[in-house]
Amino acid sequence: MQRMQRFCLTLLILACCFGCDQVSKRVAQEKLQYQRPQSFLGNTFRLQYAENTGAFLSLGSSLSKTTRMVLFTALSGGLLVALLLYILLNKELDRNHTFALSLILGGGFSNLYDRIFNDGRVIDFMNMGIGSLRTGIFNWADVVIMVGMGLIILLNFGSRKSSRGMNHSSGDSPEDLPGTS
Repeated sequence: MQRMQRFCLTLLILACCFGCDQVSKRVAQEKLQYQRPQSFLGNTFRLQYAENTGAFLSLGSSLSKTTRMVLFTALSGGLLVALLLYILLNKELDRNHTFALSLILGGGFSNLYDRIFNDGRVIDFMNMGIGSLRTGIFNWADVVIMVGMGLIILLNFGSRKSSRGMNHSSGDSPEDLPGTS
């Protein structure tokens, strides 16, 4: 994949993820902030406003504001910049991996934007579950990040499976393949 194509694809996905997430958070803030949770599909899906000062499932929310700022804003911002550089500079990265990593980047930058401009808090508003078995409250950026991570896993699993198939078809016996002894 050429560098300019990768740049355009990454920018497009980043803008779409960021825009959709920020719009959904503004709507949630306007419509849900001071309301009771809204339940759908027999309480399987809920819309419920929350502001999260921690990471995934509020992990780290009890840390000091300074520590949270360093971990969740400065460190994650640095990691997102590193991921952006990896996407743009890695000549071996194919279109599918670029797409998946760009989803992670788009969701990550949107949550980072929240932290920077919302006093260290991220707006969350969706919750799913059955009975008392429920997810934490999350947002569109979290969904996009998880989809990107899932795609990376599937792509890497698929490439390992196909490379094993190629090794086997090239005359290697099953005993010669890694992890099959």
